[in-house]
Amino acid sequence: MQTLDFLRQLACNNNREWFAAHRTDYEAALGEAERLAEQVIAGIREFDGSIEAAAPKQCMFRIYRDTRFAHDKTPYKTNFGFCIRRGGKKSAFAGYYLHLEAGHCFVCGGAWNPPPPVLLALRNAIQERVGEFRGILEQKDFKQYFGTLVEDEDKLTIVPRGFDKNSPAADYLKLKRYFAIRYFADADLEDRAFVPQTLEVFKAAYPLVRFLNKVIENM
Repeated sequence: MQTLDFLRQLACNNNREWFAAHRTDYEAALGEAERLAEQVIAGIREFDGSIEAAAPKQCMFRIYRDTRFAHDKTPYKTNFGFCIRRGGKKSAFAGYYLHLEAGHCFVCGGAWNPPPPVLLALRNAIQERVGEFRGILEQKDFKQYFGTLVEDEDKLTIVPRGFDKNSPAADYLKLKRYFAIRYFADADLEDRAFVPQTLEVFKAAYPLVRFLNKVIENM
């Protein structure tokens, strides 16, 4: 895939001089990635009506890194990332994410880095409706594609203040994000079935996204 070939080269030549000399390659890779994302966005809208029609450019994160406070001063990201969610990529709603990076391609669905008021509302809802929430995670397709929710290293070691430490939802309440992830091999992107397969994965994440967004929209 031209996109991954470019990103692979960029990872080895992450400087402004090389990027400027290969601007045409970047634009070709970007165009290929956007065409792929366009198909994915259209497919998601068929089962999740909350997703507005959007051009891939509106969902894509900039390739330029903010290096002002970073130890790593390389100027470019080595991936193309598309955040597809209700209200746009900067909204607080749960949604879907497509990540294209050589050796590290994945998709995920759910709520990542929700702001504190949203996180509190999600925790309250999960504690009150833990059976329903667990049922979503136990669905056959969800378990097949994701296994379970991602548990980041920064999850809490104890149930947060204000919640019942003996709650059946205790393990979920310790999380700071509610999302699931599915990785793909680089070769998968060369397969014509990649978009349909990706949409099946996102469809499996939809019940989780819907649960989270109903909580958020009722805050």
